[in-house]
Amino acid sequence: MLRSLCTRIRPLQVAATSSQCQLLSGNSKGFLPLLNIFTKSWNTWLQPTCSQSVIPTRCSSIDQLHRNGPHKKKVRDTKKHMQGKPQIKGIVLKVVTRKPKKPNSANRRCVRLRLTDGREVTAFVPGEGHNLQEHNVVLVEGGRTQDLIGVKHTVIRGKYDCAHVVKKKR
Repeated sequence: MLRSLCTRIRPLQVAATSSQCQLLSGNSKGFLPLLNIFTKSWNTWLQPTCSQSVIPTRCSSIDQLHRNGPHKKKVRDTKKHMQGKPQIKGIVLKVVTRKPKKPNSANRRCVRLRLTDGREVTAFVPGEGHNLQEHNVVLVEGGRTQDLIGVKHTVIRGKYDCAHVVKKKR
């Protein structure tokens, strides 16, 4: 009888303390062994379910909210690929041209770099024309190029071996 009673009662309506469980069962020894037979653990059985959402999910219990505080959304680190540094120096390994994603068609000038922290990355060279060759030293900042896949760095023009953009003659 107790088993059918407990399966019909929603988890929010079930007694939360052992003294209330003794009142439900009528004796102090009979309820908890019966509870262990048809439930995995006391805590998961008493957790409230969210009735507001369409997909059945679990809400935090009052005890969990008291211990951990409200759920905080994890903030993505946008400068993860730069490790918190604004700029970093690198040496050019290879000068390449990359093709952009679907609607765009102009080839983009990129360089393969070895950064001072040892990582190898691909960086975009902005502006028209450049003078970069293998073994040149360049300064790189974070900032991905939207239509190039996997390119998350940009070369800073006019610093170290990378020349400024040449002004167009009229």
